[in-house]
Amino acid sequence: MPSVLSYFWTLNCSHIFLCRVDINRDKKISAKEMQRWIMEKTEEHFQEAVEENKMHFRAVDPDGDGHVSWDEYKIKFLASKGFNEKEIAEKIKNNEELKIDEETQEVLDNLKDRWYQADNPPADLLLNEEEFLSFLHPEHSRGMLKFMVKEIIRDLDQDGDKKLTLSEFISLPVGTVENQQAQDIDDDWVKDRKKEFEEVIDANHDGIVTMEELEEYMDPMNEYNALNEAKQMIAVADENQNHHLELEEILKYSEYFTGSKLMDYARNVHEEF
Repeated sequence: MPSVLSYFWTLNCSHIFLCRVDINRDKKISAKEMQRWIMEKTEEHFQEAVEENKMHFRAVDPDGDGHVSWDEYKIKFLASKGFNEKEIAEKIKNNEELKIDEETQEVLDNLKDRWYQADNPPADLLLNEEEFLSFLHPEHSRGMLKFMVKEIIRDLDQDGDKKLTLSEFISLPVGTVENQQAQDIDDDWVKDRKKEFEEVIDANHDGIVTMEELEEYMDPMNEYNALNEAKQMIAVADENQNHHLELEEILKYSEYFTGSKLMDYARNVHEEF
């Protein structure tokens, strides 16, 4: 049984959430109000990312020349994973082979791809502070957004037309079905992806998702996406089906509305990328 202190903490958080989002003070939250809050949180994340980037850039630019090489970043990255920084730096300097586990190497390969994409023309394999921001936070860069869309299309486009049909979109590997429970999970996954394709991504409802539609869908500052997400969030707890959230509903679903996924919206946005 939750403690009295825990109950009042939840009550307080729910009140704070309601007050922050409820602009017209009618003691309930509409989809438009939730949309505004989502957009504000996304913009807040963008501003925080710029400040965070300055700190990270200084950390990986030891000589302070205003540019970071891939090797400089690689050394700092591996050091953050527990490798000896001096040993790694020495081996890279001497072009010696690094003994890195397969999982870490896979992450490094993906990061290197992003590094190349963030390196604006003329490409020199050195990132300045602005390019480094695009590398760490792809959601800030239209070019990186286009790159990620190309990667998705490449992985899912089976007939090479650079577009996605519904069948291609839901062909993502979702695991091997070994029992009924796994089958149900896979069925739910397919159902959710089908709804996402038809109702959200396929803007003109022609049964085909183009690269432009996918890029628009993935843009975190897309107002339509924010509104759609707002409606989905409200639907989770809208027990009286009035298309609004009231304090009682927020309290009942307090873990969802005051938990890390929503209160730490910056992390949530970044994880999408």
